[in-house]
Amino acid sequence: MLPTQHAPTVPSDWRRNCTRRGSVDSALRSRISGVALRATVESPRDYSVVVPLHNEADNVDPLVMELRQVLSMLGGSYEVLLVDDGSRDSTRATVQRAIRDWPQCRLVAFRRNQGQAAALLVGMRQARSPVIVTLDGDGQNVPADIPALIEALDDADLVVGTRQARQDSRLRLGMSRVANAIRSRFLGDGVSDAGCGLKVMRREVVDAFIPIRTLYSFMPALAVAAGYRVVECPVRHRARRAGTANYGLRTFAWRPLLDMIGVWWFTRRRFAGQID
Repeated sequence: MLPTQHAPTVPSDWRRNCTRRGSVDSALRSRISGVALRATVESPRDYSVVVPLHNEADNVDPLVMELRQVLSMLGGSYEVLLVDDGSRDSTRATVQRAIRDWPQCRLVAFRRNQGQAAALLVGMRQARSPVIVTLDGDGQNVPADIPALIEALDDADLVVGTRQARQDSRLRLGMSRVANAIRSRFLGDGVSDAGCGLKVMRREVVDAFIPIRTLYSFMPALAVAAGYRVVECPVRHRARRAGTANYGLRTFAWRPLLDMIGVWWFTRRRFAGQID
């Protein structure tokens, strides 16, 4: 049985600080550290939560517990898709055991490792709800931040989390900052933290994504090119509870550079195709 939960809290001006294709307000940056977030969803909607997993057996149980607590407070119906990206440890068995009494959650399992982008895209395409939430399976994203991003969706089509006080190594932080600066300037998506796993979007935005191995870095740029509204909202970030990073630093090297050139070409050749 789940313990009794209290609604997380958020500053009253939370939504004003969600920025359209821009950076986070500096005043809010200083306030978010250590602050519990609260967002009230007045009208029930349907949600799909997609979480890619690769060798995350030790992080499954805490993740499932947090998601159940947060989603039970949202109101409306929901589903959760845990996508096992060909894990070599006991991730799949752990998920099956953890969700045995949770009918809203289902396991999507790859026979072999396909990569984080494949796990995300397959999960999003299998999602059946009009609102889709994505987050990483390593426990560094905070599920309690989900309601605030959903609320910000009232004025956007894709809401991208921006990680505050990131709990990563200096090397990873440095490479991420450089990659974000280059990508944002080159593609013009105006997003400062495209690699944040915590995102909320309308289902139709998924049609703007293409199957490339570095998709997670280019989701905002592809959405902007398709004519969708993109905003950023600050979210918390924490250190890994267990395990090691499975999608390593080489993903910051030459692969994203090549894919960025391809995305640049694609975003300038595509048409939005939206019907008024």
